[in-house]
Amino acid sequence: MNRGENTKTRVLFVCMGNICRSPTAEAVFRHQVIAAGFENAIHIDSAGTHDYHIGAPPDPRAQKAAARRGYDATELRARQVDETDFEVFDYILAMDRANLAILERECPPQYSHKLGLLMQYSERYSEGVEEVPDPYFGGNQGFEHVLNMVEEAGRGLLIRLRGENS
Repeated sequence: MNRGENTKTRVLFVCMGNICRSPTAEAVFRHQVIAAGFENAIHIDSAGTHDYHIGAPPDPRAQKAAARRGYDATELRARQVDETDFEVFDYILAMDRANLAILERECPPQYSHKLGLLMQYSERYSEGVEEVPDPYFGGNQGFEHVLNMVEEAGRGLLIRLRGENS
């Protein structure tokens, strides 16, 4: 599938500061998309709802956990959600309900259908797991748990996007 940049499906992952969960989701999903041969059909990015860490790389613990599984997040830099993101991206997926609520307040009504939770693409969503927990104040195990969740949800999202792009 060889589509131009303007016709790519565009996915934005969002957490609070864009240094833990959303860059992890970006790195994992990019890896999954490339492995599936869909890199020419899907554009992936991440951002935060807050401006705490603009320009910073992902948390070192997130980078180490991702690297142990073969994901590269070293080149990613935190940015804040911009008003143009609502127009440009097709999927704007928050890691939790608090950040989804912020996006819902900021999103122009005509783009609200693009908003959702990443975990809605996971089989665990039907079991009541709706949020990817913030590992920032915990130990390394929290980052591993985030990886498990975004890997699973990413697989579900990829299945959805493959259906739309085929």
